[in-house]
Amino acid sequence: MNKVILLNKRPFGKPTLDDFKIVNEEIPIAKDGEILLKTTYVSVDPYLRGRMNDSKSYVPPFELNKPIQSGIIAEVVESKHAKFKTGDFLTGNLEWKEYQVTTGQGLYKVDENEFKLSAYLGVLGMTGLTAYLGLTEIGLPKKEETLFVSGAAGAVGTIVGQIGKLLGCKVVGITGSDEKAALLTSKFGFDHAINYKTSPDLKEAVKNASPNGIDIYFDNVGGEISDAVLANINKYARLPVCGAISLYNTTTIDLGPRLQPIILTKSATMRGFIVGDFFEKFPTATKQLTLWLKENKITFSETIVEGFDNIPQAFIDLFDGKNEGKMIVKI
Repeated sequence: MNKVILLNKRPFGKPTLDDFKIVNEEIPIAKDGEILLKTTYVSVDPYLRGRMNDSKSYVPPFELNKPIQSGIIAEVVESKHAKFKTGDFLTGNLEWKEYQVTTGQGLYKVDENEFKLSAYLGVLGMTGLTAYLGLTEIGLPKKEETLFVSGAAGAVGTIVGQIGKLLGCKVVGITGSDEKAALLTSKFGFDHAINYKTSPDLKEAVKNASPNGIDIYFDNVGGEISDAVLANINKYARLPVCGAISLYNTTTIDLGPRLQPIILTKSATMRGFIVGDFFEKFPTATKQLTLWLKENKITFSETIVEGFDNIPQAFIDLFDGKNEGKMIVKI
């Protein structure tokens, strides 16, 4: 039989296992022009939380009692398609199923001999593209500037910080444990890291870590952390808004400092983005990320959870910061 994970009900606040349902169905059969895929790796990402709400966004919400989708790497186990052969590994947006049939549209081959397969869901996938394009297209980094990264020990944050260093910035990150803070400076080359959970005055901690002010703020979390960072930005600061994980599970309207006076007086630019906004630049970005990875100029970290049934729990664990770098489920 073929296991499938459905959205059982829409979460209220932080998701729970009851919001998901695992069902069994027959393994599908590939017809002419189709391929049968076996899931190998599944990416779980914070943005999926927004798609579980019944609200208008940049992509349609997940439907109740339908399979959830995310970035997946899968192996071709049967092919009736001229473009693909058995044993090929493909990646793209697929359903949370052990096996599924597709025409291959929107999928592309990945080479398991060049890099480990999971890398194509992380540094060489949407994660790396988000980091590179958000920073270079909106952050516009210049040498000697200060780049501040929230959610710095996460999948995107670790890559943003390393790219910032390669482009000549001083890089400061903020995370939720001393262990992760130490990792940011020792493994990923950040100049300084803050544990927000042990900082009694966050605004002062940000100021001390960024004595020359902040020129670029790559925002992955929103909330009180971002309030503290915005109080320390320089004139003409650029603020790419990638995510707001601290707010995804709120059940009431979150009120914070009014941003307009800060943005106005600092002549700052704040722009939210979805990586697909820069689709035409994917080939250039992928080429650069691949080169840096081959030259060992960037590295990446993964938290690998094993077992198809553990996909929902791995997703939930993102909101407790249990991941170091990219959270991936190996099937």
